[in-house]
Amino acid sequence: MERPLTVLRVSLHHPTPGPATFANVPPQLEHDTSPLLVGRGLDAHLRLQLPRLSRQHLSLEPYLEKGSARLAFNLKALSRKGCVWVNGLTLRFLEQVPLSTVNRVAFSGMQMVVHIEGGTSLEAFVCCFQLSPSPLIYRLQAEETDEWEIIPQEQPPSGSGQQARGHLGFLDSPSQPSPGGAPEIQLQREPPDSALCEPRRPPRSKP
Repeated sequence: MERPLTVLRVSLHHPTPGPATFANVPPQLEHDTSPLLVGRGLDAHLRLQLPRLSRQHLSLEPYLEKGSARLAFNLKALSRKGCVWVNGLTLRFLEQVPLSTVNRVAFSGMQMVVHIEGGTSLEAFVCCFQLSPSPLIYRLQAEETDEWEIIPQEQPPSGSGQQARGHLGFLDSPSQPSPGGAPEIQLQREPPDSALCEPRRPPRSKP
């Protein structure tokens, strides 16, 4: 009996996509447990045509946690000239971070949401891609800032009996727990591109 695959539901948005930006994005991609490469190179598994994107910009890397029977995932930055923002953290070349159930990622103007639905197969996983016409991460246009704010979501009319949902049909409402009991992550504002790779500042000493 085959074990169900872990599913990564990946939504993509770019504010000004060109005709070829998403031309090579498949609806679905089954992959083994080697790193899944994202970039504009011919060897990238997810190819995005963006001028500021590296040939290998980042990777999604499955691994097995000790004592676990399910695949977990790291996101690793592979670009020497660009950074990757993941859930509030800025990753530089070869830095990586473990992914949670729902993850917000920004790089080279691209916005990406990765929602992990765990399966029991340890031999492969599948990515389901969806293009979103609406922003997944909101940025401030008028000022340079790296502060992050919760974006309020519209509530349904009283008495409708329906919960408000995000831009993606597969994302849970913030009022509902996500799979595994972890709280849902609300939409956040994307930092300006100039702020993604700002030098790290040492913490201020208390007087």
